[in-house]
Amino acid sequence: MTAKKTNTETINFFPVLSKYNMEDVKIEDQGLARYINLETENIYLGGVYSNKLFAKSKIPIVERLINNLMRTENYNGKKSKAYKVVRNTFEFIDKKAKINPVQVFVQALQNAAPKEETTRLRFGGISVPKAVDVAPQRRLDIALRNICKGSVSASHKNKKSIEKCLADEIIKASKNDVASFAVAKKNDIERVAKSAR
Repeated sequence: MTAKKTNTETINFFPVLSKYNMEDVKIEDQGLARYINLETENIYLGGVYSNKLFAKSKIPIVERLINNLMRTENYNGKKSKAYKVVRNTFEFIDKKAKINPVQVFVQALQNAAPKEETTRLRFGGISVPKAVDVAPQRRLDIALRNICKGSVSASHKNKKSIEKCLADEIIKASKNDVASFAVAKKNDIERVAKSAR
């Protein structure tokens, strides 16, 4: 008996997101435009891009949000559960903001992505902090991570559901509100970098 080779499946996970028009979504930050993939037709089960260098940018941005939600113990390895959270979040944003939720999410990513951070340079035995520009791929990674971290920590020991916390975080970040965890972290990173110039 021989084992069959199965190709990685693609599933149309986003029948709800297909109602949002992706052509209307505008990306103002040209540095991030290349790394924000707005496809929502196919979500991949399995690690199609896991061993490929710089293949993250080919993954749809909404799927990257789902994958970042799976960092915590409640959603670790539960992609369908994380998908339902993102789907409900986008419905909340659609009701609350009355704008295309994908546009709100892209705006939140642009506002939460830091442009500068610090690195440590060694001169002799002394470590000196030095401000450096952040690569666009890393800017997007930091923004996604902080949006998910902020929403998960806001929902911890709170009556508010994770969907509402994630929707609030995305809406606040899209308005560049300092009450957003991601925007506050970005401001901290840039403030430290400014002092290290």
